Amino acid sequence: MDYKVKVNSVSKIYDLNRSKLSKIISLFTLGHFNKEKAFYALRDIDFEVQAGDSVGIIGLNGSGKSTLSDLLGEVTVPSEGSIDIRGKSSLIAISAGLNQDLTGEENIRMKCLMHGMTNAEIKAKYNDIVDFSELGEYIYQPIKSYSSGMRSRLGFAIAIHTNPDVLIVDEALSVGDQTFADKCLDRMKEFQQQGKTIFFVSHSAGQIEKMCNKAVWIQYGEMKEFGDALPIVERYNEFINQYKLLTKEEQLQYKEKMMEKQKEKSRRAKPKKDKAPLSSLIPAFILFLFALFGIFLQIINL
Repeated sequence: MDYKVKVNSVSKIYDLNRSKLSKIISLFTLGHFNKEKAFYALRDIDFEVQAGDSVGIIGLNGSGKSTLSDLLGEVTVPSEGSIDIRGKSSLIAISAGLNQDLTGEENIRMKCLMHGMTNAEIKAKYNDIVDFSELGEYIYQPIKSYSSGMRSRLGFAIAIHTNPDVLIVDEALSVGDQTFADKCLDRMKEFQQQGKTIFFVSHSAGQIEKMCNKAVWIQYGEMKEFGDALPIVERYNEFINQYKLLTKEEQLQYKEKMMEKQKEKSRRAKPKKDKAPLSSLIPAFILFLFALFGIFLQIINL
């Protein structure tokens, strides 16, 4: 069966503890003397899903679930590997893509335009979006005055009315009241019936079992399992039950140990970055000298 979303050897790397000086040196030496510390937030993630699949993304806090959802929602791009999404994706997370200084009304227009909707289409959907969000007169207030639950309501209402082919829901239903969350789940079921692909990040194993036929278990940057949801969620629940038996101190020690392993693997890894040949440093070095000379002239003229 042909895929709807293909994640191919994807890694997301962040540079840690880089000072302004090291960034300047990296710029002028084209990376040859750059001592950056690469941290793999995600490493070698591989899976494919078909149209109509609903995929639960599970894992402890800090494991990389939100990083994966940002990649799937095209909020950020992979450092290594590739993601092929056949269709339009939409990420629903608390405040995802919302401008804090604009009103709810203005954010609706902005987000819909970003999804390629025309003014006529936005006008036709506007009342439905506001009604679904249940924000009432708050729709005319700046987003920065909203609670996390209100922002989540608006984000969900906008996303489902842009008719995405792939919907990514990242913890958006973990805030606010249960009645609204149930309404969102009902709308997601309608999307499933329409054959749309859904990625669902949730701390609720029950929601994953109820909503998803596939699951991805992310464990500190690496994919521990991918496949049918029920057996994976069952094994994840066993892991969580054992984890909860630990004292708070033991839980913290476990997290620190796993994060240290993640950092150690990052230190041993060599990110796939192409560097320019040393001969190409000559023009950059000349520019660097000119810049220093310009700064020197400014100082002596003070």
